[in-house]
Amino acid sequence: MKAEDQYLKFVRWDQEDNLYVGYCPDLFPWGGVCHGPDEEEAYHQLCLLVREEVAQLRKEGKDLPAPGTRPMKEAVLV
Repeated sequence: MKAEDQYLKFVRWDQEDNLYVGYCPDLFPWGGVCHGPDEEEAYHQLCLLVREEVAQLRKEGKDLPAPGTRPMKEAVLV
């Protein structure tokens, strides 16, 4: 697994801007970091940004943030 694969990445439609916006909360907690006219383009841009951020952190000798965002809450059996 590549280091960038551990981080949740998702794209959602932004009604206000009329674009798809890409998010990776563990690396970019301030919100959406890229956009595109369709989901595929926004996700492609997002993957590039995540890869670049991981490479930059490593180049600077910094620790990668621990992945904490999960795609869904784990089910608890009762």
